[in-house]
Amino acid sequence: MSSTPPEPPPTGSGEEAHFRALESLYRAAPINRLFESDIAITGPGQCDIVFDVDERYFHAAGAVHGSSYFKMLDDAAFYAVNSLVTDRFVLTTAFNLLFTKPIKPGRLRASGRWLSGRKRVYVAEATLIDGDGEEAGRGTGTFMRSHIPLAGLPGYKSA
Repeated sequence: MSSTPPEPPPTGSGEEAHFRALESLYRAAPINRLFESDIAITGPGQCDIVFDVDERYFHAAGAVHGSSYFKMLDDAAFYAVNSLVTDRFVLTTAFNLLFTKPIKPGRLRASGRWLSGRKRVYVAEATLIDGDGEEAGRGTGTFMRSHIPLAGLPGYKSA
C-alpha cells in the first residue's frame, strides 16, 4: 500500500468510468488512512478489497478485533452494490457477521457480491479470505439508495 494520493479515474463514460470513480471514492475516504487497503471493482455487482493487518488491529487475546472484520466485509459488499447504482451513494442498513476463524497478521481479501435488489433495497454478501486461502469470516448486508448524489462527494470523479 502506498501513501501517494490516488490517481483520478480515467475520462470516459459508462460502467468502467463509474467503477474507477468508486475506487477513487474508496481511496479518498479518511477511514482508509487507518486501514492499509486497496479496492478493485471487478464487474457489475462484484468487488475485491485487499487489506494488510498487523498487531495494531488486535484485541487483548492477540487476534484481529471484530470491528476490522466488519469494516472489511461491509466495504466489499457495499461497493459491490454501489457498482450497480450510478447516481447515488448507498447506505448500509443492516449487516450480519459470521466469524469463522481468528485472523493473524498478513494480507486479507474481502470479496463482495450483489445478490438481489435493483430499485431501492439491495442485498449483498462478502467473504473474508486469509493469507492461507481459508475463509476467516463472511457477512450479508442490506443496503439502500440514499439522497446523496455521488457526483457531489469528494473523491468521486465522474467522467
